[in-house]
Parts: sequence; C-alpha cells; structure tokens
Amino acid sequence: GIFGAFFVLYFHKTGVAPHRRVLFSERSFGVFAPSYLFTQGWAMKTSSDALIIGGVELHSRLFIGTGKYGSDSLIPAVAEASGAEVITVALRRVDLGNSKDNVLSHIPGTMRLLPNTSGARTADEAVRIARLSRAAGCGDWIKIEVISDTRHLLPDGYETAKATEILAKEGFTVLPYMNPDLYVARDLVNAGAAAVMPLGAPIGTNRGLQTKEMVRILIEEISLPIVVDAGIGKPSQACEAMEMGAAACLVNTAISTAGDPVRMGAAFGEAVRAGRNAFLAKAGPVLQGGASASSPLTGFLGGHDEGAAS
Repeated sequence: GIFGAFFVLYFHKTGVAPHRRVLFSERSFGVFAPSYLFTQGWAMKTSSDALIIGGVELHSRLFIGTGKYGSDSLIPAVAEASGAEVITVALRRVDLGNSKDNVLSHIPGTMRLLPNTSGARTADEAVRIARLSRAAGCGDWIKIEVISDTRHLLPDGYETAKATEILAKEGFTVLPYMNPDLYVARDLVNAGAAAVMPLGAPIGTNRGLQTKEMVRILIEEISLPIVVDAGIGKPSQACEAMEMGAAACLVNTAISTAGDPVRMGAAFGEAVRAGRNAFLAKAGPVLQGGASASSPLTGFLGGHDEGAAS
C-alpha cells in the first residue's frame, strides 16, 4: 500500500528504518560554501549542554521546518547551514505515491523527523494522523497541531491536551503546539507531553516574540523543555527567546521566505547558540537609576585618587 511505499522510500534513502536512525552528537560542517563559513560555537563544543527530549540527546537547539520554500531542494543546504538536528514536516504535504518529487526525499537522513498533525481540527483527527505517521515509518515523535480557527490559526488547548494524553499513552514522544497559557501547559504536562511548544506570534506571521511575558511565565513554571514555535521572524528574536531560558526554537517561515534561506538558516543557528550561551552566562544586574562607570573616574593620567595619601 501507500504506507509501504513510504517506508521503502525511507529505507532505500538511508539504509536504515527511520525510527532506528542514530543522530550524530556532533556535525562536521567544514566549508559549506565560501559565503557560509561558520562554526557551532565554543560553548557547544566544550560543554555538555545537550537538550534532552524523550530520552534523545540533541546538540542543536534550533528546529526547522519544510514549508514555504521556493524549492524543496533548498532544504538540505538550509539544514547544513543552520546546524539543526530536528525538522518538522506536515504529513498532509507528503505525496506518498511520488518517490521522485517528495519533500521527504530532500530531508537529510541524519535529521530527526518531527511529523506534525497540521490540518487536524479535533483530537481524533490528530491522533489518526499520528498513528498513520508511525505506521509509515516516521517514528514516534509527533508535533500535535489541532486548529479549528481558520482565521488566526490559533491552537485549541482542550483538543490538544486530549490528543496528547492518548498518544503519550501509546508511546509517542509528544510535542504539542499551544497558546502560551499556564493552565493549558499544566494540562499538557499531566497528559504526558515531552515538551511544550508555545507560539511567539500567530503562525507564519514573522511578527516576533509578541507573547514574551506569557512565554516567560511558562519557562519559570513548567518543568518540561519550552520550545518557542511560530511567529519568530528574525534571528534576534530567537536569540531573545533563548536568553529568557527557552530550551529551543522552531523556525520555518522566517527562513524559508527569506531572500537567501541558506544564509538565514545559518543566522538563526548562530542566534540560537548566542542566546543559549548568554542564558548560561547569566546577564549582569540591571541598574535602574543613575549610572555606574566601567572604569575608575579618579586617578586619571597619573593623578591621585580622592582621599589617597599624598
């Protein structure tokens, strides 16, 4: 059947069943292209600051997507430039009967697939899509999207929690997309989510971190990894989310619709690493009034400090 063809496509491409692939703990980038020279960054190479989701260790905290590219053939270059290890794909975009022009054929075999349930309007529909994904050989990771609002594309928290509970009990690693609402987040934790994915702004808008204060509350109150998803439009905004303490960012539209998606992918990779390093470094205190010189104001050019003995 079509799902068997789907599995054969993956097996032929990678040589191993998708759910048994081993992720690289370090990626060797070398010189990608003269205009895209970059490294993973000092902290990522010298520390053990790995992100753990569902028992899987990830060394990149940038997740990317597969939608809206002018050509799916750009995906491998974007993946390489960004350093991302996780990529999401909508199952409804997969043409299982076309092995030549299939978005899956453009995804590097070293990446971890995060299929999503885009198009689901109810928990039952999301569960059905997730089960089909696993049956097709895409593994046990699933990003739950349950959206019945066709104008603002805001996720339905109640239906999302229902789907999360069902799939978590079936052994899926569930990453639900949600409004940054503390009560919904707690419901998702209780339902068995492996991480929660609050939106930064309505999906596909590139408006930035409009829900900053609500996301900050989730970071403070929820013990699961917080992966900021949707609406981030610039690398600086992803950096800000990471500086706040987000565990990761998922960025699709801002990269795929950029004038140079490969360069933008590299920029987001660097921004996420910079933000994470800043969070780990712990920013200095903010002085609310007055000022504080970074160098002494006395003893200039051989003079004497005030009060110093002559």
